[in-house]
Amino acid sequence: MTRPHWLDPVVAALDEITWRDLTVFGVPSGATPRRSAVLMLFGEGASGPDLLLTERAHTMRSHPGQVSFPGGRLDPGETAVEAALREAEEEAGVAPDGVDVLGELPELYLPPSDNAVTPIVAWWEAPHDVEPASVDEVHAVYRVPISELRDPAHRIIVRSPRQGWVTPGFLIGPDKDVILWGFTAGVVQRFLGFLGWIDDMPDAPEVELPAYMLGGRERAGGRDVKEWLEDS
Repeated sequence: MTRPHWLDPVVAALDEITWRDLTVFGVPSGATPRRSAVLMLFGEGASGPDLLLTERAHTMRSHPGQVSFPGGRLDPGETAVEAALREAEEEAGVAPDGVDVLGELPELYLPPSDNAVTPIVAWWEAPHDVEPASVDEVHAVYRVPISELRDPAHRIIVRSPRQGWVTPGFLIGPDKDVILWGFTAGVVQRFLGFLGWIDDMPDAPEVELPAYMLGGRERAGGRDVKEWLEDS
């Protein structure tokens, strides 16, 4: 599939964007964090431009049900690109030879886990049906249209159960009852905002994380997503 013109600003942004445009945390000087990579895979489906996202298995001990880009730690001797493509294949069955790597975003730092993450931005030039490649780790795979991420009806705010800080969020999935929040939601909002494709929504409704995502942790303030959907 020929690279579409709507992807031009994505490619241009790779030469201009800094980590400060995407997060408030830079990698500390002299630090040696664990290093990971994720694949920010843009495609084009029946509903136009989209992003590939995975939902972690609900039985995982850490971050059950978390929605994120496919990705994980770099193996010894592995580059960020190699790791991102490998993880996308292992988690969602994405064939690496059908992915056109456009470039890398700046390394982003996650202080709680001392992890530095490099998002690899790519175009899905040969898309195909995808599903969880490892059901023990991945509950579902989604191709989320950019138009749905932009829709105010699908925008929410989520408060972290542990730290209490607030992050932007999105309702995704066929029934719009799956919550994208935290690090990945922040990267999505800030990157699409940098492109001029999405606006901030500080007044979006605050929604509580469902019980399966808390893993026994203290519940957040706000309303459960199903309750909010019923009231909307």
